[in-house]
Amino acid sequence: MKGIIPKNKTKGTDFCGVNDYYYIIRSDLGCYMQSSNFNKGSDITVLSLHPACKNGDHYLGSGNGCFYIIKGKSYRRVSNLTTDSDAVVYSLHPNCQGGDHYLGAFGEFYIIFQGKGTYRRTTNMNRDSDAVEYPLHPNCRDGLYYWGLPNHYYFLKPVSEWGVEYYKGTNFNKDECTAVYSVHPNILNFLPGGLSMTKGPAFGIWENITSITNDSNTPVTWQNKIIKRVGYNKEMMTQITHNWKIAMTTLADLMALIVKLQFSFSAEYGGLHVSTEDESWNEATEVEENLTVELNANERLYLWQYKLGLGQELVLFCHDLKIDDDPNPSTEVPLPPAKS
Repeated sequence: MKGIIPKNKTKGTDFCGVNDYYYIIRSDLGCYMQSSNFNKGSDITVLSLHPACKNGDHYLGSGNGCFYIIKGKSYRRVSNLTTDSDAVVYSLHPNCQGGDHYLGAFGEFYIIFQGKGTYRRTTNMNRDSDAVEYPLHPNCRDGLYYWGLPNHYYFLKPVSEWGVEYYKGTNFNKDECTAVYSVHPNILNFLPGGLSMTKGPAFGIWENITSITNDSNTPVTWQNKIIKRVGYNKEMMTQITHNWKIAMTTLADLMALIVKLQFSFSAEYGGLHVSTEDESWNEATEVEENLTVELNANERLYLWQYKLGLGQELVLFCHDLKIDDDPNPSTEVPLPPAKS
């Protein structure tokens, strides 16, 4: 399991840095996270993302306090991702197009071409001013995400035996790495695939609710009310965001969406590749259901409910029930596959 989903597999997701803050953009959640330190999980705030600032191919920041959003052959510069303030659009110079990652640092813009093993540095992405291109040191090629602050660049490394780490450096060509840091769990929870690192991979199980037995020698009709729990484990989901300051009005929706997406990811990233859109994402409650079953003589039936979880904890109690005479749980997955 690789855990964190790389940038090239999740459109509208990226890292960037502006002044003293790091940012994680999540267009699929409709918001972005701001933090002063990914290692300590400091000063975490989650803010809403303006519609005009969603679904960028790349996001980067600069020392002038602005954000840059690249889409295709142009880029949008704004001073605030929530309000889209001071927005202006420029064309992207042909030499600056097609990069795998973009970042701003040292008063310049950096474009990473991972496939070619090079990076381009320019002072202006519209005119490609003062441009130079260098080989990318092998140790700097495998970043999942890249971002910069005024005097350093950073990149998130693939998951290793030490967990999720990011590198801090000053020269992509010579691999002048000044430090390596672990990513705080409160930050990981916001990353696509991050819940698989903090909570564990997703799982789905059929759990036995009750069994029904006919001990007589004649068929009988069994009719009764059963009680099942339906909805999500709100307490667990609240733990995911308890250290976040959320400057949004959709806290409940955000918590549910983060977990929904985790279930929709492939097993490679700790998910199940299932859609839970038709399930109840209200807080779990007990629901009564009338059930009528025909039992043959000396027959025992088992009533199962499908449930989803992360790691060792149950998260979502689905509405799907199944009745059969097998004491072992089914391997059938009753939920539709997630959209690619």
